[in-house]
Amino acid sequence: MSARSQSDGPLLRLDHLSVRFGDGAQATHAVRDVSLEIRAGERFALVGESGSGKTVTALSINRLLQDAHYGGRVLYDGQDLLALDERAVRRLRGADIAMVFQEPMTALNPLYSVGNQIVETLQLHEALDARTATERAIALLERTGITEAGRRFHSFPHQLSGGQRQRAMIAMALACRPRLLLADEPTTALDVTIRLQIMALLRDLQEEFGMAVMLITHDLNLVRAFAQRVGVMEKGVLVESGETAAIFNDPQHPYTRKLIDSRPQRDVLPLLPIAPVLLEARDLQVAYPKPRSGFAGWLRPDQFVAVRDVALTLREGETLGIVGESGSGKTTLAQALLALQPIAGGDIRFLGQSVPAMPRTARRDLRRRMQVVFQDPYGSLSPRMTIEQIVGEGLALHHPALSPEERRKQVIATLREVGIDRTALERYPHEFSGGQRQRIAIARVLILRPQVLVLDEPTSALDVSIQQQVLALLGSLQRKYNLSYLLISHDLAVIRAMSHRVMVMREGEVVEQGEVEQVMRAPTHAYTRRLLEAAHFGEAVSELVTRVADEANPPG
Repeated sequence: MSARSQSDGPLLRLDHLSVRFGDGAQATHAVRDVSLEIRAGERFALVGESGSGKTVTALSINRLLQDAHYGGRVLYDGQDLLALDERAVRRLRGADIAMVFQEPMTALNPLYSVGNQIVETLQLHEALDARTATERAIALLERTGITEAGRRFHSFPHQLSGGQRQRAMIAMALACRPRLLLADEPTTALDVTIRLQIMALLRDLQEEFGMAVMLITHDLNLVRAFAQRVGVMEKGVLVESGETAAIFNDPQHPYTRKLIDSRPQRDVLPLLPIAPVLLEARDLQVAYPKPRSGFAGWLRPDQFVAVRDVALTLREGETLGIVGESGSGKTTLAQALLALQPIAGGDIRFLGQSVPAMPRTARRDLRRRMQVVFQDPYGSLSPRMTIEQIVGEGLALHHPALSPEERRKQVIATLREVGIDRTALERYPHEFSGGQRQRIAIARVLILRPQVLVLDEPTSALDVSIQQQVLALLGSLQRKYNLSYLLISHDLAVIRAMSHRVMVMREGEVVEQGEVEQVMRAPTHAYTRRLLEAAHFGEAVSELVTRVADEANPPG
């Protein structure tokens, strides 16, 4: 039967699919006895926490797993893909069954322009000549919303923003008009507005091409907005499936109910009126040199102002949330406050003392009192150091008089505070889950007993239930030690749950700030309203996705 032929049955059917890695006692059963169906033109979502088997299930459809042992059947338009030889499967990949991967920066080839990578797909599957393939590729880039597509055709992946890279990957996946699109966490690392645009684009293209989409995600808001049916996976098992509205309104399985209930809950103590100001900034500016062409560039070099005239205060025990899209200046501002980035103007004061004017010895003590928890603990924790070495590193630097026994005792006590037992001491970061690594990253800074913690997207890469656990941990530590948090996030639900006040940044400037509930309920700036709307406060996400798609493609 032809891959393009139509049938009365489902387009895709997983019939008791099982996936195993390894043999014997060392075998890992990633997927167990999963059965589901996706019909032509249907939007189906597969949800669950990390390690639930979502991505393994999707990769099994295209036979992209190495050293995997399969059981059951994967029926695509009546053909069992597990029974086909590699050459036959290769003809289907990209042509009939395409995939959008979670991280386009690693999925796209860094040595080729995005346009040439689309051309390669068209020439491989449709045998187009170079000129025709190039024209088709530029048209696809335009269709997916990339401005100046003719110029961007020649751009390499690192020259594009996160949203542009994701659009380029979608263009590549849709090059041969597939009947089934597998979208694996396509919006995980994107801002709320870009996330909304990408989902609106996928929905619009899905309806235009009439293709089926399997969306793999842990973002339940996206599922509610996008999918017609949903399947829930836990530890490799499909525990529940059905119509999206029915699953959300009346979940039958306890795990499904846990996922739906795992939303950030506000648990913030009121700030004491006498709480002293720990950190403040006035008229703060951060600028980078910017090359200018011609002779004028030598005489009068230009500069790019990343942060402009920012003023803020942070009091003891307070959480100040900073929100804004990528490029708004949030992280640059945090680096300046931590004295990791030179400033071009203004002043930063910690407990009344000017940070730029501090001598080196005082600056070193400031490092101990102001610490940072990064977005990606896997990238910020050294893979060559044990957990004991990572957590104890700050003690060795700032308290060199401690004996190894005293240092180990403090490391164990701090790990216990964040929910990690002493068996972790001799292990390495890759041996822990994402949530555990983030707890270790928190222990690494907590052991120095800082007064201010900068939290740079601390939960953006975590599942909803793990996110809730980390937020609860941060809240309990703040109450116990009266910590002050500078919380940087594009997730307004996290900001709302954790912050006393919020500051909204756009293109390096603060456009709005105030008490978090006041700003969330009645924003005064149009940009803040757009962020809130994109984050589904005030109206249903599904209506927003439909409206954004309609605005992007007006009738006629």
